[in-house]
Amino acid sequence: MTSLQKKEIIKKNTFDKDDWSSAYQNVELELENQSLEISKGNIINELDGTLFRNGPGILERDGQWVHHPFDGDGMITAIRFKKGKATLTNKFVKTKGFLEEKKKNKFIYRGVFGTQKKGGLLNNVFDLNFKNIANTHVVKLGNQLLALWEAAGPYALDPNNLETIGLSTLKGALKSNEAFSAHPKIDLNSNFSKEVLVTFGVQTGPKSIIRLMEFSNNGDNSGEIIFDRKDKLKGFAFLHDFAITTNWAIFLQNAIDFNPLPFVMGQKGAAQCLKSNPQKKAKFFIVPRDSGIFRGQSPISIEAPKGFVFHHVNAYEKESKIILDSIFYDDFPSVGPDENFKDIDFEKYPAGKLKRSTIDLKNHTSSISTISEQTCEFATVNPQVIGLKANYSWMACTEQKIGNAPLQAIKKINLNNKAETIWSAAPRGFVSEPIMVPKRNASEEDEGYLFILLWNGKRRGSDLIVLNSKNLEELVTYELPINIPHGLHGSWANT
Repeated sequence: MTSLQKKEIIKKNTFDKDDWSSAYQNVELELENQSLEISKGNIINELDGTLFRNGPGILERDGQWVHHPFDGDGMITAIRFKKGKATLTNKFVKTKGFLEEKKKNKFIYRGVFGTQKKGGLLNNVFDLNFKNIANTHVVKLGNQLLALWEAAGPYALDPNNLETIGLSTLKGALKSNEAFSAHPKIDLNSNFSKEVLVTFGVQTGPKSIIRLMEFSNNGDNSGEIIFDRKDKLKGFAFLHDFAITTNWAIFLQNAIDFNPLPFVMGQKGAAQCLKSNPQKKAKFFIVPRDSGIFRGQSPISIEAPKGFVFHHVNAYEKESKIILDSIFYDDFPSVGPDENFKDIDFEKYPAGKLKRSTIDLKNHTSSISTISEQTCEFATVNPQVIGLKANYSWMACTEQKIGNAPLQAIKKINLNNKAETIWSAAPRGFVSEPIMVPKRNASEEDEGYLFILLWNGKRRGSDLIVLNSKNLEELVTYELPINIPHGLHGSWANT
């Protein structure tokens, strides 16, 4: 296909940037048990459980906008289903920084992604303090709901009414405000327990330390740490996500440099000081899980393919190999100090593509192949097969097949033969991470429901759409009573 043909395809699949950017606004209301009305489709009687979502809810104070939406304070949305009937509760995570800034109605902390305090360089230079914004993920551990942000500790919430309990040490497992990943994995296939939450924390430096933790998430000891190990790796480690198999935890150490000087001097946010280094080699750092058969053994380091990864999809073991699916970018995407995140040129940013790494543990080599060229993010699998071979994945993707653009469609892909099914919200709808919930007593891996939080550009509001995860048939749509900005991650709980 020629470049002219590619440009023509991109041109035909246009979108209205105002529709997309209109989602970026402050959430004005906190609601509790607000009944939701169906605007399209029919009630699904067997739905019983809660969909939890996290994302930035405050993007502007006193006329000043955050430089990047990832600097916005976290807001949790809980949509509860009881015999199919749905109610909505939403609350801000009442972190220390949130309460301080709400009281003064201004930003008094610098943001990791470039938000500055008013007053120019003199008011930002040498200020290395940041607030825990608790805006990236939300998961249930034991009887607490955790709002997560990877640079600090988890905030505990009451899962019933979303009231903030406070910064948690998880029964003493963490030091106060110790870094705790925003991408834990729920392992339903552990050798040790019925359900385990596996997560990590990173201390970065010339030598970085990865702390791999496993918590029981069922029974009388739910919420207690059961396995805990620390391992050192050479060099700076930017680790947003990881993957697990039954016996291994897999980290991809991106070939990234961090120059803190612009941050210290008040010119940039810390994340804006990250830059890909083409002279470096990315590395897979593969840590034996203490719940697996290689407990106590040393980690394995293997050279990784070129590219940058935020999110992994899933991994599984195949003889002496690990098969790992991830979203690869050609380079680290970042919104520069002089750019407006609401008016970015998507074509200038690297696009995420679904790729498969085959990691040979015996020969210490890796190779990569492309599963799909279409720009995508937020890919997931059936939670019952995390760490095992998955036959299907669901993800948010662009409407167009080539080039970068907002995420406007949901794709189901057969990971064995690459067959695809597409559900599209274009031209005026914009999707977020799909949450796959298996049907109770399902006989097939792709049998269940897919929950989609959608920004409806036509009515300038948020919808919740439930799809049949097998064929992406639209089952039911709820118009939500609050407008939710483009968000990040979420989870489902059966209670």
